[in-house]
Amino acid sequence: MPGIREISGTRAASEIGELSGTRELSGTREVSGIREAVAADAEALAEIAGAALTHDVGESASLVARLATPPAHRSWTALVTRGLDGVVFASMSARDPRAGHLDLLAVRPEARGAGLGRALVTAAEDWLRDRGATEVRFAGNPPCYAWPGIDVRYTAAACLAESLGYERYNVAWNMTVDLAGDLSVDDDLTRLAALGVTVHAVAPGDRAAVSAFVEEQWNANWAWEAEQAAGCHYAVREGEILGFAAWGARPSWFGPMGTAPAARGLGVGRVLVRRCLAEQRATGMSSAQIGWVGPLRFYARTVGAHAERVFWLYRRGLS
Repeated sequence: MPGIREISGTRAASEIGELSGTRELSGTREVSGIREAVAADAEALAEIAGAALTHDVGESASLVARLATPPAHRSWTALVTRGLDGVVFASMSARDPRAGHLDLLAVRPEARGAGLGRALVTAAEDWLRDRGATEVRFAGNPPCYAWPGIDVRYTAAACLAESLGYERYNVAWNMTVDLAGDLSVDDDLTRLAALGVTVHAVAPGDRAAVSAFVEEQWNANWAWEAEQAAGCHYAVREGEILGFAAWGARPSWFGPMGTAPAARGLGVGRVLVRRCLAEQRATGMSSAQIGWVGPLRFYARTVGAHAERVFWLYRRGLS
């Protein structure tokens, strides 16, 4: 797992180094002794997440590693309790300089009830306030996030957020795809070829062009995810990229994907999503999650996906 990266208001997020292991953060409770994480804490953070995230045991370490390797421009931190019983990841939004995010909160089950979760959130709020945040969100901070919000099955986390004055302002879904289903695309590829459209797996030399296409058509967040993806496919006609789909920017997740206006109605999206899911199946996965879904009907019809994980997004203003 990558080491925890050093963060401050003026240092680049790509620097690797140790933080002061003895400096406790201002505004925290003495009982918790909350401090910024150091590189040597990386294994412990994965263990905390593994113990606390009971609905994500298989992915907990990867989620921590993902949050610890965000885009280079991100201002972020990981705060831990003295006994390494709890951790909170926090980051500033790149789109809204007034918004801070609580990206992940985890407390070992045996340490719950002592107020550690509350103290970690308070410390994270102080850290975000010091960097100019006037609002804090229990919500995903694209493009590098664990979930869209608080999974409703983590009832204790939702209760904590509401007890601290956070208000629910949105809801999001993940869909699940059973990868044992039919993911064939041979007939579709033949039909598209007759229209002059071909579909390719992204080779190393293609990444820059695909990323530029994604940023131009959608946004820089999706472009970063496409660059980070374990697998990516794209459709092209006469040298013009028409659509893309990616998977693996977050553990076992499919997405993002999109088709340019010139390609809509051709069935390009169906081929791209099925190609990616088949690739995920080839790695040994039995199911995949489609994260933070917009078009429910498209995925339900194309690959039999069903809405399964529900997330509440919370926010509150900072005085």
